[in-house]
Amino acid sequence: MTDVVVLVLSFGFILLAAEFFTNAVEWLGKILRLGEGAIGSVIAAVGTAMPETMISLLAILAGHGEEAARDVGIGAILGAPFMLATLALCLVGIAAVSFPAGGRPRRTMLIDSEVMKRDLRFFLVVYTVAIGAAFIRPQPVRIVLALGLWAAYAIYVAQTFRNGRRPADEPEHLRALYLWRRPGGPPTAAVVTQVVLALAGIVVGARYFVLATQGLAEALAMPAFVLSLLVAPVATELPEKLNSLIWVSRGQDTLALGNITGAMVFQGSVIPAIGILLTPWVLNGFALLSAALAIGSALLVYLGLRRSGTLAPTLLLTGGVWYSVFLSTILATGSGNARWYLLMVPVGLALYAVGARHTARHRAVSGGE
Repeated sequence: MTDVVVLVLSFGFILLAAEFFTNAVEWLGKILRLGEGAIGSVIAAVGTAMPETMISLLAILAGHGEEAARDVGIGAILGAPFMLATLALCLVGIAAVSFPAGGRPRRTMLIDSEVMKRDLRFFLVVYTVAIGAAFIRPQPVRIVLALGLWAAYAIYVAQTFRNGRRPADEPEHLRALYLWRRPGGPPTAAVVTQVVLALAGIVVGARYFVLATQGLAEALAMPAFVLSLLVAPVATELPEKLNSLIWVSRGQDTLALGNITGAMVFQGSVIPAIGILLTPWVLNGFALLSAALAIGSALLVYLGLRRSGTLAPTLLLTGGVWYSVFLSTILATGSGNARWYLLMVPVGLALYAVGARHTARHRAVSGGE
């Protein structure tokens, strides 16, 4: 019971710190005069990935080589691409079906198909390379692959900056900096201070998350990898995707999907490279299954875009099927205690979807951000 309490509290602390971090990063992008596209697809993607990144790093570095700690780190690394490519895309599809565009039900998503195809292409290539590295033993080759993943993300960032040079929002259109409530934009020092404090908060929360996950996995007789893969991304990444549902409700589908696909590119390249460099990067059957399902889901969406040049909301709904396949596999092979806890996952996700839909509808009507 203590591990459950610590897990919940650490989730809350990580999310609070991540909110402070994202808020500060938005202002940092404004100060650096970055375009809206760069802020959304790159800066915001990195910001929302920070909790998983810190969980992975803390598990790997502070675990002193312990197998359970390493498994928590690898689970957090692979969990985010899996959740984004399956469950997050499915939720956007549900929102698109629920909210009409221009008074009519959507037959297709209102997106810039070239942007979506670019993001999905990058993800499919870099994530396939990252998973393929598990089958390569010479360490020098792995190092080259890891560096190649970082280089690929740098190319992606350069293309995003080059193709999205619209001016960033004016200060009054950004949420006020939490550490600066005075009129006018905050000074650079206040923004940097909030970034540093938020990062420190994420590190502390991630450390307790790792310890609680290890303890809970032992109590449930469940692999720590599986628990971290299912829990970490849903708790830390999924709440941030509420923005995507709000954008869909307003007909801003490119922003909604870009928020997800941009994060997929980051989570499929930069973060796995850390695992390749700092762990043996040996992936078990569950790990390979999650990766295969994530790649399959993204590939299906990409092929649909290439074939027709448009994207039907119903195609995004298939992401939920991919996620259900993995969850069903875990349920079928888990211990008795593990099954009871894992059965809570679909119930929690259903409650999240209902709550997020109503929140998005309310914010869309009220015009809130």
